[in-house]
Amino acid sequence: MKVFVTGVTGYIGGSVAMRLLEAGHSVRGLARNEGQFDALRALGIEPVHGSLDDTQLLMREARAADAVINAASSDHRGAVESLLAALAGSGKALLHTRGSSIVGDAVAGSRLNGKVYDEHTPLDVMPEKSGRHALDTLVCQTEGVRGIVVCNSLIYGRGRGLQRDSVQIPALVSQAQESGVVRTVGPGLNRWSTIHVEDMSDLYLLTLEQARGRGFYFVENGESSFAEIAQSIARRLGISRIKQWTEAEAISYWGLNKARYSLGSNSRVRATRAREELGWKPSHPSVIQWILESL
Repeated sequence: MKVFVTGVTGYIGGSVAMRLLEAGHSVRGLARNEGQFDALRALGIEPVHGSLDDTQLLMREARAADAVINAASSDHRGAVESLLAALAGSGKALLHTRGSSIVGDAVAGSRLNGKVYDEHTPLDVMPEKSGRHALDTLVCQTEGVRGIVVCNSLIYGRGRGLQRDSVQIPALVSQAQESGVVRTVGPGLNRWSTIHVEDMSDLYLLTLEQARGRGFYFVENGESSFAEIAQSIARRLGISRIKQWTEAEAISYWGLNKARYSLGSNSRVRATRAREELGWKPSHPSVIQWILESL
């Protein structure tokens, strides 16, 4: 298949693109920075110069492709609407990337939330995230398009494209290396489901290649608390001190979204549909084992 990928210079998009190439597909990737074009071509990706605001470009590329993967901004409604309009009536697949913070809370690391979601659980979405949920619904319900939402949990592992690092664990690691202290938001009792980047990429490929792949999919293979993650980072880096930050202190360093809705929240999901319907079998080590052995 000829696949058009947005966000191809990023961690998720680059890793997925490399998996597609391994499986024999061709990839054209949207990129803003012409300075990255030679590096993309060296990986086997044909760069397309533009951004998510280039409506006509997006529509032209989508029509020319056999499938489209949006791995850039999950919240750019205009881009998603343009891609859906271009694919309308074609039956082609649009894979839209989402993060599982959409079902997250805001507990500042203070406690474990017992709520666990799978694809059959009604989503309890915070008001500030209702627009995201509406966009996901649009992707899944647009007539004449095989709409797929891939909702990733905390991703770990080395990216295979131009961007090698993910978001959450590298943020904890860089702060620890800078200060000599591993930090958690509050006591770090909050838990996130996790997934290795290569297992994640395998699921993108499965949903693309299997015609029955459609609708909303969580992506996870286990879960850990941030206290457990912090302990593993400390052990791996040889750091003896683990200390708590208040939410305000964490926000001052990491910013509001990352501190409150990522590092300080619970996001617990189960990838039921991918396992039962698509035969997805994630196989990589847990996030704790990966930190201790491969970070």
